[in-house]
Amino acid sequence: MGTPDFAVPSLEILLKEAYNVVGVITAPDKPAGRGRKIKLSAVKEFALAKGLHIIQPTNLKDTGFIAELKNLEPDLQIVVAFRMLPTMVWKIPPLGTFNLHASLLPQYRGAAPINHAIINGEKETGVTTFLIDEKIDTGRILLQEKVQIENDETAGSLHDKLMDVGGELVLKTVESILEGGVESFSQSGLAPNDRIKNAPKIFKEDCKIDWGKTCVEVDRFIRGLSPYPGAFSYMVSPTGKKHLFKVFKPKPFVSSENKASPSVVTDGKSFLKFGCADGFVQIDEIQFEGKRRMKTVDFLRGFALDSSWILGT
Repeated sequence: MGTPDFAVPSLEILLKEAYNVVGVITAPDKPAGRGRKIKLSAVKEFALAKGLHIIQPTNLKDTGFIAELKNLEPDLQIVVAFRMLPTMVWKIPPLGTFNLHASLLPQYRGAAPINHAIINGEKETGVTTFLIDEKIDTGRILLQEKVQIENDETAGSLHDKLMDVGGELVLKTVESILEGGVESFSQSGLAPNDRIKNAPKIFKEDCKIDWGKTCVEVDRFIRGLSPYPGAFSYMVSPTGKKHLFKVFKPKPFVSSENKASPSVVTDGKSFLKFGCADGFVQIDEIQFEGKRRMKTVDFLRGFALDSSWILGT
């Protein structure tokens, strides 16, 4: 059970190891983009290419879906980046249902563990397989694998690392379950409740940059939202026109220069920096609203920007 590209390596490795995948459950097709063309999930595209049996329920409690699922007679269900399952679904297989989560549980339960780990400045994260229960990401842990977070890590690069490590962990978990060699353990007591960091879904309004924070915090925020959904801000021209823009590839510089006002620093040709609480963040890639993402030097060639501009709210 899965939908985005994060789930594909887990399915692929099971097929490679000759496991009998009796069914693939994924999200219904839906229109996307400006043309509103029907878009298939990454998991469906892969499953179609492999000739697998695909089910796309809109309602996971629908009696027809439940009956179809039971008719497949699955021994084990594996969930990777899907939806919260009702009890009647995850209790179907005799060997249970387990989930792959992109964090070291109990830390970063929720929909956006990769983003929040980088934003919070973690040096380490990982993947966890756990048995599904009635709540979100709270079930008994099966296996975990740690992954280091590099200094210049983005949500995109960490996503790809965890996606591949996660596929390997799914395979290891399946093998251990079938061999009877894995013992689950409770998340309770692994960390005090007041020290557990959650990873709630990120909405558009959550992506606005607070330039009043330190340059290191701003740097982490931008990388934690790159490439998607993208950290954004506003620039105001000398005439008062406000422009929304997204930024990528930041470089923080601590500086003793005065940052009393939200400053834009540029030579109009080769660099663009924004003032923070204790320095500047240089931006090497930028995307103005309605435009494509491009290198800052290319952007400056075609856009008249100087230090008379300011950062807006």
